[in-house]
Amino acid sequence: MGLAVCALVACGGSDKTATQTQKAATPCPTTGRQVTFPLLDKSKTYTVHVRTNLGSFDIRLDVADSPCTTSSFAALVRKRFFDGTRFHRIVPGFVIQGGDPTATGQGGPGYSVRDVPPSNSQYRKGIVAMAKTMAEPSGTSGSQFFVVTARDAGLPPEYAILGVVTKGLGVVEKIGRLGNPLNERPTRQVVVQRMVVTP
Repeated sequence: MGLAVCALVACGGSDKTATQTQKAATPCPTTGRQVTFPLLDKSKTYTVHVRTNLGSFDIRLDVADSPCTTSSFAALVRKRFFDGTRFHRIVPGFVIQGGDPTATGQGGPGYSVRDVPPSNSQYRKGIVAMAKTMAEPSGTSGSQFFVVTARDAGLPPEYAILGVVTKGLGVVEKIGRLGNPLNERPTRQVVVQRMVVTP
């Protein structure tokens, strides 16, 4: 089904200009709402600066392993999709999770992409990956992401790798202590004030 969507996005229409625009957009198939976004250049290093009400941290995107995931995420950042969202799930000693505009754990951008992670993927402290439901295929991602605060989360290689925290890990760890271990809800509101991707 995903391949069929990709073929329709890339090849539809007889208008030459429209076809060229579609080919230049993205070869990434989407599930749900059909969207296009530019693919990030694998020869460049992209960083997402995340400013929260408790401090800032940087994520270096893993474009090589997750071209569709990182490109979709960067496109959402540029649309300011994440600004004003909260970390709605905080499990002390495990992960902090955000990227849901509804802060319920059920929200997203209305579509998903997929990058099957390498079979040797390890979710260690500072790794940023995309959250998915148990029913979704390996590597599926919308907008919800998590940052590992455990030394090793012990997760199977089913979650698309977004990148790694390269600066501000102390801020991530501080946020990671603000969760109720019984219900995984934050004990204090942690808001993403602004995300910016460079270059």
